Amino acid sequence: MQQVREHWSSKLGFLLAAMGSTIGLGLLWKFPYTIAQNGGGLFLVCYFACLFLIGIPLFIGEILLGRHSGAAAIGAFEKDGGKGSGWVWGAWLGIAASFLIMSFYSVVAGWGMSYILMSLNGFYVGKSLGEIGEVYELLSRSGSITMLWHFLFTAITMAIVVSGVKRGIEYWSKIMVKVLLVLLFSLFLFSTTLPGFSKAAQFIFLPDLAHFSVSSVLEALGLALMTMSLGQGIMISYGSYLRRGEDVIRMSMIVAFSVALVAVLAALTIFPIVFSFDIPTNSGPGLVFKTLPYLFAQLPGALVLSTLFFVLFVFTALTSAIPLIEVCATNLMEKLRISRTKAVLCAGIGTFTFGIPSALAASKGMFPEWQSIFRCNFLDTINDFSSIWVIPLAGLITSLFIGWVVDREAMESEFCAGGGELRGVMFPLWIFSLKYAIPLAIVIIMLQKSGLI
Repeated sequence: MQQVREHWSSKLGFLLAAMGSTIGLGLLWKFPYTIAQNGGGLFLVCYFACLFLIGIPLFIGEILLGRHSGAAAIGAFEKDGGKGSGWVWGAWLGIAASFLIMSFYSVVAGWGMSYILMSLNGFYVGKSLGEIGEVYELLSRSGSITMLWHFLFTAITMAIVVSGVKRGIEYWSKIMVKVLLVLLFSLFLFSTTLPGFSKAAQFIFLPDLAHFSVSSVLEALGLALMTMSLGQGIMISYGSYLRRGEDVIRMSMIVAFSVALVAVLAALTIFPIVFSFDIPTNSGPGLVFKTLPYLFAQLPGALVLSTLFFVLFVFTALTSAIPLIEVCATNLMEKLRISRTKAVLCAGIGTFTFGIPSALAASKGMFPEWQSIFRCNFLDTINDFSSIWVIPLAGLITSLFIGWVVDREAMESEFCAGGGELRGVMFPLWIFSLKYAIPLAIVIIMLQKSGLI
């Protein structure tokens, strides 16, 4: 069945959808504790440098590849690389990354949905820090409850994606990203009133050499790739819906600045609360679910603050989950020539089913010996595998493909579209980064993460 290619209705629609994809749980959940573990302000500088020197060029490349081909990841690689070419593995790896991430992302997001209801019921009242931590452990070990939220979050994401680009992805991204930013800014304003705000600002912006190392630079580079939704086929799909003539470079800069701003706001929202009660900053992934609810309970308006924060958490997760399902669905639509409804059902059911072991990981309802054999539970295994291997490898192949294989004149035409004469000067630098700088950086990340260096 021949599919008619949809397009974004406006530049704002594309921008908000792209921002929604990039402003995900990586910024709200992982970024705060990562900056705490890697030298504060010095890590922040490295993260920004990686974001603008590595993240933006590859972000631009993926969007232009999608617009140039007018197709999702597989079609985009096949257009210039050929159907039998090994380059198409870059597309398959990107799709695999989106599939794997969605399978456990919905589990973590489901816990956030549970915490909204728990916050409304004041679950933290009268509980110590340890007791609130035990509530999270109890929730994660409850396979049936985790499965319920895993299913509901996946179903909501599918319901949005099945409506299409304009009526689904674009429409809901416009609403959720705006609400997300308002919630985050409101919580940030509240944090400025706390006694720990000045200490938090110093911690975030001043360098801490004692906790900074070469591995911190590589951590910043990996986080930049993840927070820009790269190596997942997302921006190739989103670029394929973009009309010719739109200034991709300018829009990419806006998205990157938005990511940087939200990263700083998220840290400045969370750490003032942490410092106000002298809680260790290196609480790790449990910071959101174990530490913050206890701290919210010590503040005036605890019910409102806690509920708003976890609404923000779920909205952030949802805006990032939408493109994960979309990548899987749109490639199914193009390869199998099936309807969007069938493609979304296949993608949603597939990620939900594969995510069941992640949902049951803490309860050991499936593969009870997994952690003893593989060092960590199923959810963490899939998370590590996708972030350490699949995403960087997909990003590496994509960068090399655009830099060395895709027709140079076609890319220059796409790069300069919608811009001035300066774009012609910038183009050789951009191509150079895709050919050499970005692949080298990604290879170093993979070698470091694998323990070889």
